Amino acid sequence: MCRSRRDDPVTDREKLANDRFNCSERERAVFESGIKLATIYHQFVGTPVNLNSVEGLEKTISRAIEVQPYVESAKVSIPRSFFPEGSDRYSYVSLTGDMIDAVVVIRLGNTKVTAEMRYDEALQYPLMYVSSIE
Repeated sequence: MCRSRRDDPVTDREKLANDRFNCSERERAVFESGIKLATIYHQFVGTPVNLNSVEGLEKTISRAIEVQPYVESAKVSIPRSFFPEGSDRYSYVSLTGDMIDAVVVIRLGNTKVTAEMRYDEALQYPLMYVSSIE
């Protein structure tokens, strides 16, 4: 059976997803940004990492987020100051929330949301927040 463009399963899935949301495009874009930041935190905290693997982990986390719906870009960085000096087999740490600096950009329709996660010294907490909505 041939499918016409009108019967495109991707378009059909998008319509099905859109029909589930009872909010504005702007509200949904903010929601999507929160999902992405929560994924970074809850999926990757606890990952063993050292100076030799940190760059690869940053790229892996960023790419994992970028494959999700509506993500225009994702950038994760982990400050090298968290790692012990030395390079023996015991020189690694487990990733914690205070080590993650992340910026995600979501584009949904005409709305662009930039959301960030970074450790807030005043709050002593890895804060996730919306930094801009266009």
